[in-house]
Amino acid sequence: MSSKLYPDLVPPRRGPARRLWAVVLVAVSTVIAGCATGPQPAVVGAVSGGGEPGDWHPMPFPGKPPTHYEWSEKEGRRAVLAVADRSAGMWRKRIDPAASRPREAAFSWWVQDAIPGADLTDADRGDAPARVMFGFDGDVAALPLSTRMFFDLVQTLTGEQPPYATLVYVWDARQPVGTVLVHPRSDRVRTIVVDSGAGELRRWRDHRRDLAADFRLAFGEDPGPLVSVAFMTDSDNTRSQAKTWYGSVELR
Repeated sequence: MSSKLYPDLVPPRRGPARRLWAVVLVAVSTVIAGCATGPQPAVVGAVSGGGEPGDWHPMPFPGKPPTHYEWSEKEGRRAVLAVADRSAGMWRKRIDPAASRPREAAFSWWVQDAIPGADLTDADRGDAPARVMFGFDGDVAALPLSTRMFFDLVQTLTGEQPPYATLVYVWDARQPVGTVLVHPRSDRVRTIVVDSGAGELRRWRDHRRDLAADFRLAFGEDPGPLVSVAFMTDSDNTRSQAKTWYGSVELR
């Protein structure tokens, strides 16, 4: 992981250490940390229930070209345009956990094309044109020792501990709607497929979800306070391109 963000960190060349480094990179992507540099894109995608829309910011991943996010409009809707070119990165907003236990979330996206070869069940091909991600707080001390050590490692590398749990809604070309996926490299990230197949492309798709019910479905427990919301479009693993427009996120 050699980059301008972490100039002193150099990835191992091969063997188990190299595989561990790949896992750490994935963990960094789930931290949803605000480590943006340079001018920030225009602010769009308001979130009610905590903070101001201006708190939205890009989050690049160490060692990867960043996905570009900017203010846009699509078919009369104010939106965030995400353009990925063999890249990865998020557009994130922190939420005050003391004032945020929303039960319902509404969001929307407009996906241009599927990503050829992408497969969310394969860590080496786990790209997606559209994700909306909700990070939740919780009792990290209750997690297995291996997970807590992993969180400590990520915090050492990034300065921010990953959320206790991250619930992800995704558009996927392979899995049917309703599929629940555990991330192949971190069981603290679980994904629900809400759109699938070419029939959902190139039109606005509006979703309203019961966050508490979906969290229980994915993790088998009640959610803690919400701490972050993020959009993510990535195409780095498949070395391809993707373009998606995201509408506003509303918390109730």
